[in-house]
Amino acid sequence: MIRLAANLSMLFTEHDFLGRFAAAQAVGFRGVEYLFPYAHAPETLHAALDETGLEQVLFNLPPGDWEAGERGIASLPGREAEFRDSVVEALRYAEALDCPRVHAMAGVLAPDADAQTRAAHRATYVANLRFAAREAAKCHREVLIEPINTRDMPGYYLSRQGQAMAILEEVGEPNLRLQLDFYHCQIMDGDLTRQLERQFERVGHVQVAGVPQRHEPDVGEVHYPALFARLEALGYSGWVGCEYRPANGTREGLGWGREHGLRP
Repeated sequence: MIRLAANLSMLFTEHDFLGRFAAAQAVGFRGVEYLFPYAHAPETLHAALDETGLEQVLFNLPPGDWEAGERGIASLPGREAEFRDSVVEALRYAEALDCPRVHAMAGVLAPDADAQTRAAHRATYVANLRFAAREAAKCHREVLIEPINTRDMPGYYLSRQGQAMAILEEVGEPNLRLQLDFYHCQIMDGDLTRQLERQFERVGHVQVAGVPQRHEPDVGEVHYPALFARLEALGYSGWVGCEYRPANGTREGLGWGREHGLRP
Protein backbone atom coordinates (compact mmCIF):
# COMPACT_ATOMS: atom_id res chain seq x y z
CA MET A 1 0.00 0.00 0.00
CA ILE A 2 1.33 3.42 -0.98
CA ARG A 3 1.53 5.79 2.00
CA LEU A 4 1.64 9.45 1.00
CA ALA A 5 3.42 12.17 2.97
CA ALA A 6 2.80 15.85 2.22
CA ASN A 7 5.91 17.96 1.76
CA LEU A 8 4.91 21.06 3.73
CA SER A 9 7.67 23.17 2.20
CA MET A 10 5.91 22.92 -1.18
CA LEU A 11 2.29 21.98 -0.49
CA PHE A 12 -0.38 24.05 1.28
CA THR A 13 1.67 27.22 1.07
CA GLU A 14 -1.59 29.17 1.10
CA HIS A 15 -1.43 28.55 4.87
CA ASP A 16 1.24 29.62 7.31
CA PHE A 17 3.65 26.80 8.09
CA LEU A 18 2.01 25.52 11.26
CA GLY A 19 -1.40 25.68 9.60
CA ARG A 20 -0.23 23.28 6.89
CA PHE A 21 -0.35 20.29 9.24
CA ALA A 22 -4.13 20.53 9.67
CA ALA A 23 -4.58 21.25 5.96
CA ALA A 24 -2.66 18.09 5.07
CA GLN A 25 -4.60 15.96 7.56
CA ALA A 26 -7.93 17.31 6.28
CA VAL A 27 -7.37 15.88 2.79
CA GLY A 28 -6.15 12.48 3.91
CA PHE A 29 -2.38 12.70 4.22
CA ARG A 30 -1.04 10.49 6.98
CA GLY A 31 2.52 11.77 7.12
CA VAL A 32 4.48 14.97 6.56
CA GLU A 33 7.96 15.96 5.53
CA TYR A 34 9.57 19.34 4.91
CA LEU A 35 12.97 20.87 4.34
CA PHE A 36 13.86 22.15 7.81
CA PRO A 37 12.23 22.24 11.25
CA TYR A 38 14.67 24.59 12.95
CA ALA A 39 12.62 27.80 12.81
CA HIS A 40 10.25 26.24 15.35
CA ALA A 41 10.81 24.69 18.75
CA PRO A 42 10.51 20.89 18.78
CA GLU A 43 7.65 21.20 21.26
CA THR A 44 5.68 23.38 18.83
CA LEU A 45 6.07 20.90 15.99
CA HIS A 46 5.30 17.97 18.26
CA ALA A 47 2.04 19.66 19.26
CA ALA A 48 1.09 20.12 15.58
CA LEU A 49 1.70 16.42 14.96
CA ASP A 50 -0.27 15.40 18.03
CA GLU A 51 -3.22 17.60 17.13
CA THR A 52 -3.49 16.11 13.63
CA GLY A 53 -2.35 12.53 14.18
CA LEU A 54 0.24 12.93 11.43
CA GLU A 55 3.61 11.17 11.40
CA GLN A 56 6.82 13.09 10.86
CA VAL A 57 8.66 11.04 8.25
CA LEU A 58 11.61 13.17 7.08
CA PHE A 59 13.45 16.47 7.28
CA ASN A 60 16.94 17.71 6.37
CA LEU A 61 19.98 18.45 8.47
CA PRO A 62 20.81 22.17 8.80
CA PRO A 63 22.08 23.17 5.33
CA GLY A 64 24.60 25.88 6.07
CA ASP A 65 23.75 29.39 4.88
CA TRP A 66 20.67 28.67 2.73
CA GLU A 67 20.05 32.33 1.93
CA ALA A 68 23.59 32.67 0.59
CA GLY A 69 23.08 29.68 -1.72
CA GLU A 70 24.53 26.88 0.37
CA ARG A 71 22.75 23.57 -0.11
CA GLY A 72 24.21 21.39 2.60
CA ILE A 73 27.69 21.04 4.03
CA ALA A 74 28.28 17.29 4.21
CA SER A 75 30.91 17.28 1.44
CA LEU A 76 32.53 20.65 2.19
CA PRO A 77 36.16 20.40 3.39
CA GLY A 78 36.84 22.61 6.39
CA ARG A 79 33.26 22.49 7.65
CA GLU A 80 33.52 19.18 9.51
CA ALA A 81 32.94 20.62 12.99
CA GLU A 82 29.88 22.51 11.79
CA PHE A 83 28.58 19.35 10.15
CA ARG A 84 28.97 17.35 13.35
CA ASP A 85 27.05 20.03 15.25
CA SER A 86 24.34 19.88 12.60
CA VAL A 87 24.02 16.11 13.09
CA VAL A 88 23.54 16.58 16.82
CA GLU A 89 20.90 19.26 16.25
CA ALA A 90 19.01 17.22 13.64
CA LEU A 91 18.95 14.13 15.83
CA ARG A 92 17.67 16.20 18.74
CA TYR A 93 14.70 17.21 16.61
CA ALA A 94 14.29 13.70 15.21
CA GLU A 95 13.97 12.23 18.68
CA ALA A 96 11.54 14.93 19.81
CA LEU A 97 9.36 14.42 16.72
CA ASP A 98 9.77 10.62 16.57
CA CYS A 99 11.10 11.05 13.03
CA PRO A 100 12.88 7.90 11.82
CA ARG A 101 15.13 9.47 9.18
CA VAL A 102 17.01 12.65 8.29
CA HIS A 103 18.58 13.73 5.01
CA ALA A 104 22.14 15.07 4.86
CA MET A 105 22.49 17.46 1.93
CA ALA A 106 25.87 17.18 0.22
CA GLY A 107 26.57 20.76 -0.77
CA VAL A 108 27.57 22.61 -3.94
CA LEU A 109 30.94 22.62 -5.71
CA ALA A 110 32.41 25.60 -7.50
CA PRO A 111 31.89 25.44 -11.29
CA ASP A 112 35.64 25.20 -11.89
CA ALA A 113 36.27 22.42 -9.35
CA ASP A 114 39.15 20.25 -10.54
CA ALA A 115 39.80 16.56 -9.91
CA GLN A 116 41.77 17.24 -6.74
CA THR A 117 38.98 19.38 -5.33
CA ARG A 118 36.40 16.74 -6.17
CA ALA A 119 38.49 14.08 -4.47
CA ALA A 120 38.67 16.22 -1.33
CA HIS A 121 34.88 16.63 -1.38
CA ARG A 122 34.39 12.91 -1.71
CA ALA A 123 36.72 12.09 1.18
CA THR A 124 35.00 14.68 3.37
CA TYR A 125 31.57 13.40 2.37
CA VAL A 126 32.40 9.79 3.17
CA ALA A 127 33.89 10.64 6.57
CA ASN A 128 31.01 12.94 7.50
CA LEU A 129 28.35 10.46 6.45
CA ARG A 130 30.05 7.69 8.43
CA PHE A 131 29.98 9.93 11.51
CA ALA A 132 26.34 10.89 10.92
CA ALA A 133 25.20 7.31 10.41
CA ARG A 134 26.96 6.09 13.53
CA GLU A 135 25.49 8.89 15.63
CA ALA A 136 22.03 8.22 14.18
CA ALA A 137 22.33 4.51 14.93
CA LYS A 138 22.70 5.30 18.61
CA CYS A 139 19.11 6.58 18.61
CA HIS A 140 17.80 4.12 16.01
CA ARG A 141 17.51 6.62 13.14
CA GLU A 142 18.51 6.48 9.49
CA VAL A 143 20.49 9.01 7.48
CA LEU A 144 19.62 9.49 3.82
CA ILE A 145 21.51 10.81 0.81
CA GLU A 146 19.69 12.04 -2.29
CA PRO A 147 21.01 12.66 -5.80
CA ILE A 148 19.63 16.06 -6.87
CA ASN A 149 19.55 17.16 -10.48
CA THR A 150 22.00 19.86 -11.53
CA ARG A 151 19.42 21.76 -13.56
CA ASP A 152 17.49 22.71 -10.42
CA MET A 153 20.59 22.85 -8.23
CA PRO A 154 23.69 23.63 -10.33
CA GLY A 155 26.91 22.23 -8.94
CA TYR A 156 25.29 19.93 -6.40
CA TYR A 157 27.87 17.35 -5.45
CA LEU A 158 25.63 14.26 -5.51
CA SER A 159 23.65 14.13 -8.75
CA ARG A 160 23.73 10.57 -10.13
CA GLN A 161 22.23 7.33 -8.86
CA GLY A 162 25.40 5.36 -9.50
CA GLN A 163 27.43 7.92 -7.60
CA ALA A 164 25.08 7.59 -4.61
CA MET A 165 25.29 3.81 -4.61
CA ALA A 166 29.08 3.97 -4.66
CA ILE A 167 29.05 6.35 -1.69
CA LEU A 168 26.71 4.05 0.26
CA GLU A 169 29.03 1.14 -0.43
CA GLU A 170 32.13 3.06 0.61
CA VAL A 171 30.64 4.42 3.84
CA GLY A 172 29.44 0.93 4.71
CA GLU A 173 26.91 1.80 7.41
CA PRO A 174 23.61 -0.13 7.24
CA ASN A 175 21.48 2.82 8.38
CA LEU A 176 22.80 5.08 5.60
CA ARG A 177 20.24 4.75 2.85
CA LEU A 178 19.08 6.22 -0.45
CA GLN A 179 16.42 8.87 -0.81
CA LEU A 180 15.09 8.07 -4.28
CA ASP A 181 13.37 11.09 -5.78
CA PHE A 182 11.95 9.98 -9.12
CA TYR A 183 11.83 13.59 -10.33
CA HIS A 184 15.57 14.11 -9.94
CA CYS A 185 16.32 10.59 -11.16
CA GLN A 186 14.35 11.04 -14.37
CA ILE A 187 16.17 14.27 -15.23
CA MET A 188 19.66 12.91 -14.57
CA ASP A 189 19.47 9.17 -15.25
CA GLY A 190 16.06 8.03 -16.54
CA ASP A 191 15.23 4.31 -16.75
CA LEU A 192 13.22 4.69 -13.55
CA THR A 193 11.88 1.18 -13.11
CA ARG A 194 15.31 -0.39 -13.54
CA GLN A 195 16.89 2.21 -11.27
CA LEU A 196 14.34 1.33 -8.61
CA GLU A 197 14.90 -2.39 -8.99
CA ARG A 198 18.71 -2.14 -8.91
CA GLN A 199 18.74 0.05 -5.82
CA PHE A 200 15.69 -1.17 -3.98
CA GLU A 201 17.50 -2.83 -1.07
CA ARG A 202 19.11 0.51 -0.18
CA VAL A 203 16.03 2.73 -0.63
CA GLY A 204 14.93 4.38 2.60
CA HIS A 205 12.48 6.94 1.22
CA VAL A 206 10.81 7.82 -2.08
CA GLN A 207 9.69 11.20 -3.44
CA VAL A 208 7.61 12.12 -6.48
CA ALA A 209 6.84 15.06 -8.75
CA GLY A 210 5.88 15.55 -12.36
CA VAL A 211 8.69 15.98 -14.89
CA PRO A 212 9.82 18.42 -16.22
CA GLN A 213 7.96 21.20 -14.39
CA ARG A 214 7.80 19.66 -10.91
CA HIS A 215 4.03 19.93 -10.72
CA GLU A 216 1.58 17.19 -9.72
CA PRO A 217 2.77 13.64 -10.45
CA ASP A 218 -0.08 12.98 -12.90
CA VAL A 219 1.31 15.67 -15.24
CA GLY A 220 4.37 15.22 -17.41
CA GLU A 221 6.46 12.43 -18.83
CA VAL A 222 6.60 10.00 -15.88
CA HIS A 223 3.84 7.39 -15.52
CA TYR A 224 3.62 7.10 -11.75
CA PRO A 225 0.91 4.41 -11.59
CA ALA A 226 3.42 1.95 -13.06
CA LEU A 227 6.12 3.01 -10.58
CA PHE A 228 3.72 2.75 -7.63
CA ALA A 229 2.70 -0.71 -8.77
CA ARG A 230 6.35 -1.75 -8.97
CA LEU A 231 7.04 -0.31 -5.51
CA GLU A 232 4.20 -2.37 -4.10
CA ALA A 233 5.30 -5.49 -5.94
CA LEU A 234 8.80 -5.11 -4.51
CA GLY A 235 7.34 -4.86 -1.02
CA TYR A 236 8.08 -1.22 -0.30
CA SER A 237 6.67 -0.33 3.11
CA GLY A 238 8.03 3.20 3.45
CA TRP A 239 6.58 6.59 2.61
CA VAL A 240 6.18 8.40 -0.69
CA GLY A 241 6.87 12.09 -0.20
CA CYS A 242 4.88 14.48 -2.38
CA GLU A 243 7.58 17.05 -3.06
CA TYR A 244 6.07 19.02 -5.92
CA ARG A 245 4.86 22.54 -6.67
CA PRO A 246 1.11 22.62 -7.25
CA ALA A 247 0.20 24.11 -10.59
CA ASN A 248 -3.03 25.76 -9.44
CA GLY A 249 -3.41 25.35 -5.70
CA THR A 250 -2.65 22.33 -3.55
CA ARG A 251 -6.15 20.98 -2.99
CA GLU A 252 -7.18 21.56 -6.61
CA GLY A 253 -4.41 19.27 -7.83
CA LEU A 254 -4.89 16.29 -5.49
CA GLY A 255 -7.19 14.25 -7.69
CA TRP A 256 -4.28 11.99 -8.67
CA GLY A 257 -4.11 10.74 -5.08
CA ARG A 258 -7.69 9.54 -4.61
CA GLU A 259 -6.79 5.89 -5.05
CA HIS A 260 -4.15 6.29 -2.35
CA GLY A 261 -6.49 7.76 0.24
CA LEU A 262 -6.49 11.49 -0.51
CA ARG A 263 -9.77 13.43 -0.32
CA PRO A 264 -9.48 16.58 -2.46
